[in-house]
Amino acid sequence: MLLPVLFTLGLLGCSERGRSARPGSADWFRTMPDERPQMLNVDVPFRYPLSLYQQKIQGNVLLRLFVTSDGRVVPDSIRILEASGHSELDAAALAGASRLQFRAARLRGTPIPVSLIFPVHFRHPEGSKLPGDSL
Repeated sequence: MLLPVLFTLGLLGCSERGRSARPGSADWFRTMPDERPQMLNVDVPFRYPLSLYQQKIQGNVLLRLFVTSDGRVVPDSIRILEASGHSELDAAALAGASRLQFRAARLRGTPIPVSLIFPVHFRHPEGSKLPGDSL
């Protein structure tokens, strides 16, 4: 049985450079978009590990991933920037990230590839608030 994951999505950053790069230049993949990528998944691709859910263990995983100009996540690009402290949550975040789908970021209307930071928050409805939770 698949349990829904309660998590928060956010696109915290798309690049480290300004808007001056042109297609074909070495900095093209680091250009700040006019429009950030938008997640298209209707169903959340992250699955809370059942054993941790039953124990009400919660955690956050911060990922970095690369989204191509056609909105696909490059599986080999997915990296954990901050682990949750629970290897099963980290593995679930990595597995789910490869199934994410996006409307590509855009620069002046043209789809561009971007690297972004993507947080995944595993929350149990009966769990206590974690530091940084606002709700």
